[in-house]
Amino acid sequence: MQLYNALSKKREPFSAVGDDITIYVCGVTPYDTTHLGHSFTYASFDVLIRYLQFRGYNVTYVQNVTDIDDDILRKAREVDDHWKEVGDRWTAHFIRDMCALNVQPPQRLPRATDVIDEIIDAVKTLLARGYAYEAGGSVYFHIDEWNEFGKLSAIPRGDMLAVANERGNHPDDPHKKDPLDFVLWQAQAPGEPSWDSPWGPGRPGWHIECSTMATKFLGNTIDIHGGGADLIFPHHECEIAQAECATGEQPFVRFWMHTAMVNHEGEKMSKSLGNLVMVRDLLDRDVKPDALRLYMHLHHYRRPWHFEEQELHAAAEQAQRLRQAVTVAGGTGGLLNPRGINNTFTTAMDDDLDTPTALAALLQYAAEITSSAAAGADVREAQQALRKMCNVFGLRLEKEEPDPEVVAGWKQHLEEFV
Repeated sequence: MQLYNALSKKREPFSAVGDDITIYVCGVTPYDTTHLGHSFTYASFDVLIRYLQFRGYNVTYVQNVTDIDDDILRKAREVDDHWKEVGDRWTAHFIRDMCALNVQPPQRLPRATDVIDEIIDAVKTLLARGYAYEAGGSVYFHIDEWNEFGKLSAIPRGDMLAVANERGNHPDDPHKKDPLDFVLWQAQAPGEPSWDSPWGPGRPGWHIECSTMATKFLGNTIDIHGGGADLIFPHHECEIAQAECATGEQPFVRFWMHTAMVNHEGEKMSKSLGNLVMVRDLLDRDVKPDALRLYMHLHHYRRPWHFEEQELHAAAEQAQRLRQAVTVAGGTGGLLNPRGINNTFTTAMDDDLDTPTALAALLQYAAEITSSAAAGADVREAQQALRKMCNVFGLRLEKEEPDPEVVAGWKQHLEEFV
């Protein structure tokens, strides 16, 4: 199995090191979910996890909730509501959308505010080791103290600031030694929530939240860390710096994987542009979850794509053909052997999750099952194989509801947010 590693910028052989494969995926900042770009990321990692399980691996999966953040606080002010109520409400919305799409839940779905003590301990360590400094009640990571900063994104130092400024950096902070230094602990601003710390009341920075949750629940080195491609810099770059400097161990992550952006109306799908396609709106229009899952996975996870209604309609027809293939009644004639499709499927999926090629093969095989059944062939073994491979894509096929374990897992998480 080969996976593209964003750290090495190439495909590499992937295999387990320990008993479990550990995976951390950056979760939502819950203030306006779930658009198709969100869904593409979490459905893509769902395919990765399901395929690893298909190959016989055990997977331990953690996804976080960024429940305290500038965006959450801004949204709470806009709607005149408590920041925690806003976060809980939109997280519950996200959970229901993921369940509807038959996306497997992570074993753990921690909030950033669950690990405040661990974040403070990590910041203390970074200060003690000389990688951070305190100023004005805030604590900053000083990137000049770590000469490996930039190894993930490979952005030239002179270009970093412009990108960081587009993604939440505050270059004019008078307490910074360098405009690129990033906040680990942020001093309380008037009217904002805060937690006690050795540096005064405040709240954690965005980047330290994820590296702390990842190491707390999965250890100092994890197998796969993922998210959208827009998180490579500065978020994931900063995570590496914090984690490897705080733990003293390398690598923080063996494989970095990122999903491409989803575009609509000629530009990246984003709230600021007003071009979001919301999953709930599609489902409320009676777009079937299988159609939406199939539509997303007909695109490779690393290639940007554009939302097109016509393609979504075509995916719905393809989902129906798969459903027909697993329900058609065959005869007692010659047996349709699934060995060939199994080989084709695994070859495609082993090639950096080539889902478009794998799905094309499954659709062709579905047509073969349907025609063979009409000719009186015994297609039961072939149907069983097709179901198993379709399960990798989270397809329900003839079932009306999501997988029982998906419902049960998300229900357990939902209880924390309602």
